[in-house]
Amino acid sequence: MKKHKLFILILTLGFLLLSCGSNNSEQADLLLDTDAIRTEAVATYASSLTKTLVPVPTTSPTPKIIEPSLTPPEITVTLETPATANPCYNLLYIEDVTVQDGTQMKAGEAFTKTWLVQNVGGCAWRAGFTFNHYGGDGMRGSTVTLTDAIPTGAKREISVQLVVPSGQTGIIESAWRMADENGIFFGDTLSIKIVVGDVTAPTSTSTP
Repeated sequence: MKKHKLFILILTLGFLLLSCGSNNSEQADLLLDTDAIRTEAVATYASSLTKTLVPVPTTSPTPKIIEPSLTPPEITVTLETPATANPCYNLLYIEDVTVQDGTQMKAGEAFTKTWLVQNVGGCAWRAGFTFNHYGGDGMRGSTVTLTDAIPTGAKREISVQLVVPSGQTGIIESAWRMADENGIFFGDTLSIKIVVGDVTAPTSTSTP
């Protein structure tokens, strides 16, 4: 009986030992499988990072700014040269021959104004040169055209027919000047100043 109980005890212990060994082996295998899965997962994740990540440059590229080349358009201005008198033409005022400045006159009165002038230029005044109204009141005077040449150094009297304007009082002035055949003025300006009405007469004479 004792032997029978001992045998059963031995069998039980053996079974327990076998059972423990089997469980340890399964646990070890389970642990190995878990470690392998973890290792494989980490490797896969690292591989995915290597494939998807784009390397970031360490320095920022400096943008290249290209400035447009602006060339201003060339502007050409053509200046028109004004006509000037021939330097060899010149007229010098000498004196008033008739109707001195400050003469008292009536409205509508007709008179002849004469100046004495001299050709002081280096060229003769040709026939066709004109003596023209230049400023002030024209006093109904007409342009005078030279019919004969006036040589250099010669003196001549130049006259114009004038009429005192109506409806005006005070000092009335009319200015005249010589011009060549192209209408270009030269020399001194000749003038006449008359007084109409009760006004103090001027003391000045024709201005060269």
